[in-house]
Amino acid sequence: MFKKWFTSESTRRAALFEGQVTPDSSRCVQCGICTYNCPIAIDVRRHAWTGQPVTRSECLTCGDCVQRCPRGVLRFERSELGSPRKA
Repeated sequence: MFKKWFTSESTRRAALFEGQVTPDSSRCVQCGICTYNCPIAIDVRRHAWTGQPVTRSECLTCGDCVQRCPRGVLRFERSELGSPRKA
């Protein structure tokens, strides 16, 4: 029974480690709610405006900006940053 809980937690951590916040700039209205809710003050709004994913190493991938966006502009996307290099 407990094994199921630990497995799902490790899966969630792997998803956060391998993911990055990616915006859909065509839907962004520059309200700034994402930046306001970022616990480490990354200017997520600027990333949403330019359409660039948040690749800063300081990003906790906590998901606060993704959850709080009223228009669903932000999403988690798998990145190659945490993946092992292929030989």
